[in-house]
Amino acid sequence: MKPHHPTPPGDAAGAASSRRGFLAVAAVGMTGILLAPGVRLIEMAQATPASAGASSKVRWGMLIDSNQCRTGCTDCVRACNAENGLSGGTLPTDSQWIRKIEIKDARSGKTQSLPMMCQHCAEPPCVDVCPTGASFKRADGIVLVDRHRCIGCRYCLMACPYKARSFVHEPLTGQRPDVPRGMGTAEACNLCVNRVDRGEQPACVAACAAAGHAAIVFGDLNDPASEIAKRIATYPTRQIRENLNLDTGVRYIGI
Repeated sequence: MKPHHPTPPGDAAGAASSRRGFLAVAAVGMTGILLAPGVRLIEMAQATPASAGASSKVRWGMLIDSNQCRTGCTDCVRACNAENGLSGGTLPTDSQWIRKIEIKDARSGKTQSLPMMCQHCAEPPCVDVCPTGASFKRADGIVLVDRHRCIGCRYCLMACPYKARSFVHEPLTGQRPDVPRGMGTAEACNLCVNRVDRGEQPACVAACAAAGHAAIVFGDLNDPASEIAKRIATYPTRQIRENLNLDTGVRYIGI
């Protein structure tokens, strides 16, 4: 039988203190494990300050005049693909940030062509359903995806009523440095935020103007002196799926 050596009182107190310290650390660790990762990341996302240059005094938006948008014209689509490094649909699973659609009035039979992209909602469903905070809205109203936080769950694709989000299925090569993309993440029109932050127009707007169509106006919806605000005040405009009360940043004339 091994001899028993009683622990001195001082050593016993020290051992107990060490055990309490270890258990406290373990409890903190377990708290981190037990908390849903999405909750922690959402908290982090909400604490993240808005991007430099984004101000809540501004709300960027687009006004699209379907009367000026020509059937068969894809200038805006091609400009978007070139600006953001998209293949233009050469791959079945490739992303499409803007697409041309045809709509038809069931009563009159009138058809119209118009571009459809992320509508940059004031109340974006994609942000509401994102479990990690990867989908977020900047202070100036631009809805974006943080690819470092996106886990590829595709909840946002299902939540978007405009089918405006895509999922990157394939490895990417030849990316543009100011438009980072990543396989396994969701993405959508970002209003060419890299250009906007430089004081430039989105690529689709510039291409439409260069072609002489001038069907798309971009600007600050909050500024009464801006061209977009003046037109909205002058002409009747509509929002796609306006019954959802999402307060979209993209408005249309003539639909």
